[in-house]
Amino acid sequence: MSEKIISPSNKIQKPKWLRVKLPVGKKYTELRGLVDKYKLNTICTSGSCPNMGECWTEGTATFMILGNICTRSCGFCGVKTGRPETVDWEEPEKVARSIKLMKIKHAVITSVDRDDLKDGGSIIWAETINAIRRANPNTTIETLIPDFQGNKINIDRVLTVAPELISHNLETVRRLTREVRIQAKYDRSLEVLKYMKDKGQQRTKSGIMLGLGETEAEVIETMQDLANAKVDILTIGQYLQPSKKHLPVIEYIAPEQFDKYKELGLKMGFKYVESGALVRSSYKAQRHLI
Repeated sequence: MSEKIISPSNKIQKPKWLRVKLPVGKKYTELRGLVDKYKLNTICTSGSCPNMGECWTEGTATFMILGNICTRSCGFCGVKTGRPETVDWEEPEKVARSIKLMKIKHAVITSVDRDDLKDGGSIIWAETINAIRRANPNTTIETLIPDFQGNKINIDRVLTVAPELISHNLETVRRLTREVRIQAKYDRSLEVLKYMKDKGQQRTKSGIMLGLGETEAEVIETMQDLANAKVDILTIGQYLQPSKKHLPVIEYIAPEQFDKYKELGLKMGFKYVESGALVRSSYKAQRHLI
């Protein structure tokens, strides 16, 4: 990636490598039918993930808990911002039933930020993981958690129920954090990741997105910061603008550059590096447990 920053006023055409294949296959069709019939809440469908067909075929799906309204207003995220609804204490059982219906082998759980709650939603997080285990003892679990404002008591609630993998996304480089993740802090996210590893979490994971105006040197610095925080798995993908109200795409990163970052990441000591234009946080998630 060049050091040149492209002006948002310039119209950038989406390159051919960002063309998404339509999801197909018997397994996908079956799961799509279940999701529609029972109105199951997956980020795969609500977020129109480009890897939905591939992940569902391999038995992986991502569920969002604690509602669909976030207390934060990140410039990159398509989730609604505002005053969230009351916590649904039946949600853990609903998610567990959904996973059982879909026969999911590896479940990824994420959530909106709930800064309005004293526990940050961590009690529901723990209850959801326990409910999934009761109903689906053979299903492995990955949790993509918020930063819980750095509150260690809330982080510990998730650590105590011991999901196989805990992820928290850094999202972008230090310089762009204030613009991209308005209420988040770069160093706080790194501290959360390091704290979890220091407390004995076996596998941790983080993700960043490119194309927001960062330079190659900044990306490499961010990767090194994550390696220093003892993160095991790194995902790197292309930022795509959810709507005209969100931050514009400054640059489309070439496949060769993603390959370069993958090679650098492996040399830094990450166990896995998923790096590519269509890579998202839960891409090939089940493979990261091997």
